[in-house]
Amino acid sequence: MEISQYTAEQIATLQAKLEKKLGPEYISTRPGPGGGPKLTYAEGWKIINLANEVFGFNGWSSSITNLTIDFIDVHGENPPRYNVGVHCITRVTLRDGAYHEDVGYGTAENVKQKSAAIDKCKKEAVTDALKRTLRSFGNLLGNCLYDKTYTEQVKNIKLPPVRIASVLSSQGCFEKNCTA
Repeated sequence: MEISQYTAEQIATLQAKLEKKLGPEYISTRPGPGGGPKLTYAEGWKIINLANEVFGFNGWSSSITNLTIDFIDVHGENPPRYNVGVHCITRVTLRDGAYHEDVGYGTAENVKQKSAAIDKCKKEAVTDALKRTLRSFGNLLGNCLYDKTYTEQVKNIKLPPVRIASVLSSQGCFEKNCTA
């Protein structure tokens, strides 16, 4: 099938955006499991915002193809505590029909309420799956976080502090109680 010139230009523009790497303002760190080395990641809401910027708010969609509770362990008696694990498979589809799928996982440990543990795990698994799926589209949506050389370099970049007054004025807010 032949692609029109307009479509080929759109694809080239999109590809150029996706090849860029995340800036330090999108990258967070947290302690690794068991006190291991720090892990580098991007928060879910930031990746979703980037996907909206790159593809347009109506240029992509996501769907859950599978959401499974892997285990619910109960321990203790008064009150019981719950450990839960959930996996999720998510599909991200672009407007032109191209799609990727990936898996995410969520866990909860030592939670007092079974429903709260399950809820936390499902949300975590869905967000993890969505981020992992979006990363398959390119560096800008998180794939660059798997490049250890890059993450070591970007962790050393210091961001200037955000001045609240400048943020508010850029949104058209000049008063303390502005809700723009």
